Amino acid sequence: MKLILKVFPEITIKSRPVRKRFIRQLAKNVRSILRDLDPEVRIEGEWDNVELNTAVTEPSILAEMIERLTHTPGIAHFLEVHEYPLGDFDDILDKCLHHYADQLPGKIFAVHCKRAGKHPFSSMDVERYIGSQLRQQCGAAGIDLKNPQVRVRMEIRDQRLFVIHRQHQGLGGYPLGALEQTLVLMSGGYDSTVAAWQIMRRGLMTHFCFFNLGGRAHELGVMEVAHYLWKKYGSSHRVLFISVPFEEVVGEILKNVDDSYMGVVLKRMMLRAATQIAERLHINALVTGEAISQVSSQTLPNLSVIDSATEMLVLRPLIATHKQDIIDTAEQIGSADFAKHMPEYCGVISVNPTTQAKRGRVEHEESRFDMQVLERALERARQVSIDHVIEELGKDIQVEEVAEALSGQVVLDIRHPDQAEDEPLSIAGVEVQCLPFYAVNNRFKELDASRQYLLYCDQGVMSRLHAHHLLSEGHVNVRVYRPSVAR
Repeated sequence: MKLILKVFPEITIKSRPVRKRFIRQLAKNVRSILRDLDPEVRIEGEWDNVELNTAVTEPSILAEMIERLTHTPGIAHFLEVHEYPLGDFDDILDKCLHHYADQLPGKIFAVHCKRAGKHPFSSMDVERYIGSQLRQQCGAAGIDLKNPQVRVRMEIRDQRLFVIHRQHQGLGGYPLGALEQTLVLMSGGYDSTVAAWQIMRRGLMTHFCFFNLGGRAHELGVMEVAHYLWKKYGSSHRVLFISVPFEEVVGEILKNVDDSYMGVVLKRMMLRAATQIAERLHINALVTGEAISQVSSQTLPNLSVIDSATEMLVLRPLIATHKQDIIDTAEQIGSADFAKHMPEYCGVISVNPTTQAKRGRVEHEESRFDMQVLERALERARQVSIDHVIEELGKDIQVEEVAEALSGQVVLDIRHPDQAEDEPLSIAGVEVQCLPFYAVNNRFKELDASRQYLLYCDQGVMSRLHAHHLLSEGHVNVRVYRPSVAR
């Protein structure tokens, strides 16, 4: 299979050195994300596109390649093509007949040709000749350049002809690694996940920082969605996940800060902590999912006071975005299901939160806050590479595992719905139910408490994590199904 990757249009208006750097970075990223599927994949960068060649023929692997490329920042769209040496017009016609003749009888069609290089003919010359011949020889109903039923597409580059088979839409944006690094403050809800995705799509490397306000289930949920975003949209680069225990910070705020200023002070403490983490890691900016006046702490006066807690640049990609648009984007990128089932914990809920915070008043409230508490939280922060985050979280967790499911038990397949649909789990004589991992914490209590449930996933890590959490919540009817342990 041969693919031609078309770069994001904004890349084409960059200066020559910047443009070449962006193209090289994109080629490097594509090699990285496809290496496990085809170690011999060939990527060749050119001035306005990147060519990809693979000798792999297995349909499922080719489909996975295409899926990954559609979610790779920097690619506007890409074309499946058949490449031939450039011949005369009749030779071009033969190639087009080979690929399109069976699609044209009785159809309205159009011929589109793009050309690069020096030739004794124009693109329009090619389109006119090929169009007239295809209409005569294939019994087409007619030609309509604006609204055809079939588009015959080709590109001519120097002495090569590409007949286009199919076009796939890409993510757009800049290639990851072409720009600077950021630290996203992640809560795991709609806003922070969409903000992270937008930053990744723009080509900024995105590390994740979670402030744990006291909920183990919330920490697990945020780790899962951060890993999902990285795996789907940013796996060409390793980034970090940092979890900061903020329970003691919350306790200090509840004890010493006036009720109306609790939310603003909490956000300022998060920015202070995130700034120290970012500076230590040489990260250039912080990112939040805040939008103007979505909640009380996000009025313009409050945001101004919150920002004054740090000198580091704070990016808010959603600042003027409506909530429904954010939810729609979350649905589009696949993070909405995580957000819907994200366990919530908020120990700082003001009864009458201020919407007009004054800097002097905030500083007065913070004067009673013991900053050693914040320093202790930073000292206890855990940092792990995102590709190991789930495995690290599951270390030293002991849960009973069984190699065989028995009649009367229920196997809960907690894999992602796409994976469960592509590779359905079937066990003779045993009931199998699908309950995605991001919904386990919220929906397990709805299940029949009199039955024994065996959690299943491919590697056994996610199932062990969720079984451990359910057991700690008092559910005694949970074990892990690991058929591989019998081998």
